[in-house]
Amino acid sequence: MSGFKTADLCDEFPGELEVCLTQFRTFGGRRSFSGKIETVSTFEDVGLVKQCLEQPGHGRVLVVNGGGSTRAALLGDRLSTKAMENGWAGILVFGAVRDSEMLATMDIGVMALGTVPARGSFEGAGTIGTSFEIGGAEFAKGRFVYCDTDGVVVSSRRLHDL
Repeated sequence: MSGFKTADLCDEFPGELEVCLTQFRTFGGRRSFSGKIETVSTFEDVGLVKQCLEQPGHGRVLVVNGGGSTRAALLGDRLSTKAMENGWAGILVFGAVRDSEMLATMDIGVMALGTVPARGSFEGAGTIGTSFEIGGAEFAKGRFVYCDTDGVVVSSRRLHDL
């Protein structure tokens, strides 16, 4: 769905959406993005993020629970390029990203807590497909997320054509 606004979705679907209270920043060239959720839980390790983004995205959004760490970036320009090539709509990182100037020029949605130049390890520690809560919203595989400069909302169903 292009042109949606999270504020309008909250007005149109009161009581149905979970509003994520975490203050994410926008880094990607797409100011708004949405899609079916795929999840990764990891801590300062890029391995599973890379593994997911190398797979076909089919318009999904990868939500990465990085434990809120800003000591090591879980995404940069190279993985974002892979994500674009493989059809991901965006990546939401509860943690840090790097290569922010390049990310801003790329046609993909990227939101994170902040930036750091150091990258995480590539050991592959963590899990794919598990659900977790961030900022009062439940992120689970198969749910839908809508992100824009006003924030992030989650729904158990598709609200409009994505």
